[in-house]
Amino acid sequence: MTAPPHEGHSARPGRALPDTQRGMRRRNLARVMHTVSAEGPLSRAAVASRIGLTRAAVSTLVDELIRSGLLEELGPAERPGRVGRPGSALAVSARGPAGIGAEIGVDHLAVCAVDLRGRVRARAVRYGSNRDGSLEPALERLTGLVRQVVAQAEGEGLWPAGLAVAVPGLVARDARTVVRAPNLDWQDADLGALLPAELPLTVDNEANFGALAELWLGDGTPRDFLHVSAEIGIGAAVVFDGRLLRGTRGFAGELGHVPVRPEGPTCACGGRGCLEQYAGEKALLRAAGVEPGEDRVGLLAGRAAEGDENVRRALSEAGTALGIALTGAVNLLDPQSVVLGGALAGLAPWLLPSLREELAGRTAGPVCPVAVSELGPQGPLLGAAHSVVRAVLDDPSVAAGRA
Repeated sequence: MTAPPHEGHSARPGRALPDTQRGMRRRNLARVMHTVSAEGPLSRAAVASRIGLTRAAVSTLVDELIRSGLLEELGPAERPGRVGRPGSALAVSARGPAGIGAEIGVDHLAVCAVDLRGRVRARAVRYGSNRDGSLEPALERLTGLVRQVVAQAEGEGLWPAGLAVAVPGLVARDARTVVRAPNLDWQDADLGALLPAELPLTVDNEANFGALAELWLGDGTPRDFLHVSAEIGIGAAVVFDGRLLRGTRGFAGELGHVPVRPEGPTCACGGRGCLEQYAGEKALLRAAGVEPGEDRVGLLAGRAAEGDENVRRALSEAGTALGIALTGAVNLLDPQSVVLGGALAGLAPWLLPSLREELAGRTAGPVCPVAVSELGPQGPLLGAAHSVVRAVLDDPSVAAGRA
């Protein structure tokens, strides 16, 4: 919510106002959008009551948002026990801007479109290896999927407000350059130079987008937590007071390359005994004696559910390694909880006992609770798409002129 200007403080001649009228209008538009998005449908009067503006001011803002295609009127608002003519109920539009999210996995590509109401309106997935170090072919395939999803979304009256891409690697603060993705064999890869130039682009680590999805979409997720996700590699993201803790260069959260056994096998990052060598998918399949397939997590979970002792032992040992790595993070950061997402969510029944045992035996303070994400492997893709939607809610003026 926008803080009011300091009372009794006037601008000096010849100096710019501390808060321009345009900036205040943009923030008030955002306040209206966030309120209707979170609590709607609402009448204009209800919105005015919630954000502390006059009904006349809110009505002007609402009219602008309706013209921009961001809000729509649904008809008379219900007012139980109230007399008089009801106001028109407002909701965020089912048409208009959409967030386009994409995920580059080691063995798959995925793209989806999410409308302002948070609904997935279009989706496309392509399976196949992206780990040969060839950047251009993978991004050409991704571009094809993006255009396919955009076309589907446009057929439903939506238009793309931006593209956000989740990648399994370190991303520079310019939000477009993949500094290093060991499991893809990418280094200093400028995705902005090869993806569709017509869409505003944001690139981020897949664990970061997974954590944001958990924060925005999770049921009862706290505002301080450590999110852990996995595919071939293992990533983590730290959320503190509802914000990502990124680190100086934006590389915070590389849990998969925390050494749990310093004399262990060499990792793709160049280190030895990293967590990925014991709890990554490749390590799990090798330890369980299971041949890789398209649905690797489903294969492991199915074998474990059937009582396969090799698989259960491999998962238990992976849980122990996860517990060792997480103990350091929990002792250092003191989060409210740890959330397992990505592929780890599907294997949680067999990972959690040994993981929790390690945390209980090694944590200096009270034992940190461990929860399982309901979003599972969809978290990074949904987080990417919703990040674009949130950007529209934060600054509705970016959508002006597209209606």
